[in-house]
Amino acid sequence: MKYLIVGLGNIGPEYQYTRHNIGFMMLDAFARASNVFFAEQRYGSVAHCRVKNCELTLLKPNTFMNLSGNAVRYYLQQEKIPVENLLVLLDDLALPFGTLRLKPKGSAGGHNGLKNITALLGTENYARLRFGIGSEYAKGQQVDYVLSSFTEEQVAEIQKRCEVTTEMIKSFCLAGVQLTMTQFNNK
Repeated sequence: MKYLIVGLGNIGPEYQYTRHNIGFMMLDAFARASNVFFAEQRYGSVAHCRVKNCELTLLKPNTFMNLSGNAVRYYLQQEKIPVENLLVLLDDLALPFGTLRLKPKGSAGGHNGLKNITALLGTENYARLRFGIGSEYAKGQQVDYVLSSFTEEQVAEIQKRCEVTTEMIKSFCLAGVQLTMTQFNNK
């Protein structure tokens, strides 16, 4: 079985440790745990690894968040991966910081990266793993908030939560989305 695991974020050092880049951070943690390294390729940084009998393509799009669908569509087609084997890792303002939520499908919920992926794939039926970044921002300051860095306390917690996301990614590939949701959501 082949899978495409996509971390959403923005490229460039100014965005590296921002809240909106938690998708990249989760995927980087998974790559480190899998002993693989990313290489720049068309539409993004790509790495390949195996989890038992599953072949995984890891993708960090270099198209900026709002155009992530171009990279996702390209690698699904290029690697001949069915959309039900796509997992998108991203930030979520609606979830308290550190909350992890896997869903098999759903709306974009205001997330421009998901909006673009959905538009280009023509479906909302793909899995997403959301990492809660909280919503501690003043009215009208959402963009500044998601593009700002985590606090020192949050950085320490991110590492622990990324260990859990690594296990969730493996479980998604080996056990499927429903069993993974049962095992990990709300924990």
